[in-house]
Amino acid sequence: MSELPLPPVTRPLGGSSLTVSPIAWGMWRFAEHGRSAREAAALLHAALDAGITLFDTADIYGFDGSSGFGDAEALLGEVLRAQPALRDRMVLATKGGIAPPLPYDQSAAYLAHAIDASLRRLGVDCIDLWQIHRPDILAHPHEVARALDDAVAAGKIRALGVSNFTMPQVAALNHFLGHKLATTQPEISPLRIACLENGEMDQAMMLGLTPLAWSPLGGGRLAAPETARDIAVAAALDAFAAPRGIGRSIAAYSWLMAHPAGIIPIIGSQNPARIAEGAIALTVQWSRQDWYAVLVAARGEKLP
Repeated sequence: MSELPLPPVTRPLGGSSLTVSPIAWGMWRFAEHGRSAREAAALLHAALDAGITLFDTADIYGFDGSSGFGDAEALLGEVLRAQPALRDRMVLATKGGIAPPLPYDQSAAYLAHAIDASLRRLGVDCIDLWQIHRPDILAHPHEVARALDDAVAAGKIRALGVSNFTMPQVAALNHFLGHKLATTQPEISPLRIACLENGEMDQAMMLGLTPLAWSPLGGGRLAAPETARDIAVAAALDAFAAPRGIGRSIAAYSWLMAHPAGIIPIIGSQNPARIAEGAIALTVQWSRQDWYAVLVAARGEKLP
C-alpha cells in the first residue's frame, strides 16, 4: 500500500526566510475568562514543549462585540515582557484589517495604524508574519500592497500572508506586492474540504504559499458530530485512528499534513494536554487508500 511521506520536522514558511514547525498554535480564545499572565505563559510553554514554534494570534481576538479588541495580543505581550527569552523561540504571527464597528478596512492609513498598534500591544519591534484577516472589497490591492511593502521596508514585518481570501484576491494582491505573500490561511478540515478541490491548494503550491489551516477540527464538530455527513467523516477517521491507538483529533491533524501543499494545522485548544498531543500527529503516516477514504466520506459520494 503506497504510503504518503511524514511531515518534516521543520518547514520553510512560504518563500520567506522563516522556518517553522509543521503544526501551529492559535490564540483565538487566549484572552478568555480573565486568564492571568502566569496561566497564559503555561500555555505558551506547553506549545513550545510540544515542538510548536508558530504562534498565530490577531488583533480582533478577545473582542466580544463591544469590548476586548486587542486583548489576546496584549496578554501575549505581557507574557513576553515577563519572559523575553520566549520571543526568540517562536515565530510570531498576527492578523489585522477587521475594524469594529466596520467590517473590514484595508486602507493604507488603517493598515499602518493596525500594524503599529499590534507592535505596541505585543511589545515587539517586528512581527514575523502579518496577515490580512479578511479581505476588504473596497480596498484596491495596489494600495494594500504599497502599505504592506512599506511596513516590510520599515522593518516592522518580516513576512506577509492573507486569511480567508479567494483565489483571485490572492492573485491580485500578490501581483502588486514587491514582498510576495508567504502564507494563506483558509478554513480547512476533514469537514471543510472545499479548498482541496476548488484550486486553492493548487494555487498555494504554484505561488509557493504555505497554507495555515484554521479550525482544523471543524470548530469542534469532529469531537461531537451530529449530521450524517459529520458522523461519516468521524467514523472514517476513527477507522484509521483506532488500530494505531491515536485519537480522532490527531488523525485529523495528520490527515491535513499529509497533503502535498504542506498544510500547517492551527491547534485552537487552550488545554495544555490537548496542545501537547498535537506533536503525536507528526509521527502518523497515511496511505493513499486511507486518506482517500476520509475524503470520500467528506464528499458524501464516491470519487469519479
